[in-house]
Amino acid sequence: MHVHFKRKLGWTIAVLILYFVLSNVPLFGLSPDSIDLFAQYRAFFAGASGSLLLLGIGPIVTASIVLQLLVGADIIKLDLSNPRDQAIFQGGQKFLVLVMIVLTTLPQMVGANPYIKPDLGLAASMGVDPSVLWWALFIQIFIGGVLIMFLDEIVSKWGIGSGVGLFIVAGVAQALVTGILNWQLDQGMPIGIIPRWIWIAQNMGASELLSGEGFRFLLISGGVLALITTIIIFLLVIFFESTRVEIPLAHSAVRGARGKFPVKLIYASVLPMILVRALQANIQMVGMILARKGNTLLGVYDAASGKPISGLMYYLNPIYSPYDWIPSLVHQNYPDIATWQIALRLGCDLGLMVIGGMIFAVFWINTTNMGADAVAKQIQRSGMQIPGFRRDPRILERVLERYIPKVTIIGGALVGLLVVVANMLGTIGNASGTGILLAVSITYRLYEDIASEQMMEMHPMIRGLFGKE
Repeated sequence: MHVHFKRKLGWTIAVLILYFVLSNVPLFGLSPDSIDLFAQYRAFFAGASGSLLLLGIGPIVTASIVLQLLVGADIIKLDLSNPRDQAIFQGGQKFLVLVMIVLTTLPQMVGANPYIKPDLGLAASMGVDPSVLWWALFIQIFIGGVLIMFLDEIVSKWGIGSGVGLFIVAGVAQALVTGILNWQLDQGMPIGIIPRWIWIAQNMGASELLSGEGFRFLLISGGVLALITTIIIFLLVIFFESTRVEIPLAHSAVRGARGKFPVKLIYASVLPMILVRALQANIQMVGMILARKGNTLLGVYDAASGKPISGLMYYLNPIYSPYDWIPSLVHQNYPDIATWQIALRLGCDLGLMVIGGMIFAVFWINTTNMGADAVAKQIQRSGMQIPGFRRDPRILERVLERYIPKVTIIGGALVGLLVVVANMLGTIGNASGTGILLAVSITYRLYEDIASEQMMEMHPMIRGLFGKE
């Protein structure tokens, strides 16, 4: 059923407002000593620390990874071009999201020294056992996870774009605004770039800033490099999104009706990057939980920062700033880490993002009806064909096969490389290269979706080209 553009826009705005409201509802009974296990992934996992949306889109993404791997490996045999199998896939994904909400929450709440703790002082003042607050926290977090899932479904069905994408943009935008304007102090200096520059101008002289050490301080600690990196990422993503191969189309029945099917350089979008980072986040969660229980088989974690400093988990931990890979900066905090270990960690992150980006990009197009066979059938149903070729979906598929698989793999590798380089240089508000990349790309595609929705509203026959009813 076709939903009018104004109604879609209304649903999208309503969901976005509700998301911001829920992300500011604190968890009742949460101890101030609790630790946010996914703090470094927060910008693109959406949600907010200590809020009802503590888990963000993590369970949705994790469920998608598991299901895509099972379908891609033919362990679960589903033809995702078949509407019936699509419905089974979507139903299975919802069930798996509920399972992942539980599996993500419980390990953080159980054990002798859990990450999510009930407030013992509040329990004592209320005259209840701490286990009551424990269950209250679990129920609140579970409800928050379910609400995110349904908000995502509302946007996907009655809104514009996807809920996951909308929440990522909201989370990254919030991080960017905070990173620019936040006046709170960190190690004696304001966190936000503008307040920090004002502080530097008031407390440091020109001769000090123009020295070699002063220039490095201004570039890294002053946030100049992060600002430049953020702007460059923004421009590069816009450039990549606008780079495309356009396949000419003509209507088989309506003479003179022509169009083009664009195969973008980032054909699979940047959303597969969420899947790669979610995989890393879940691996890190396992390592942190084991370390918390005294098992350092996978790595040792720094008690103050919660970051791995040795073992397999150190090499699988993403690079997020110059302080993670420039030896002199790393040794300021962790002098025992050897230079070769830093280089190996950087190589692992680069390899995981590039190879993982390619693999998940292929999975993404196959599970979202963006593959050559599915696109050929959509074009065939719309009455369009490639000029000079017979009107046969098999011919359309062969033509599309020349471009879609290759562009998908190249785009996935390119996005993975861009994410690592951006993280190496740092970004405003610690939004991370992945977060900035996702936010810009999603916003760009959201703009395109709005434009196409308006066009289909004015010209209903165009909906047939997109498989709409």
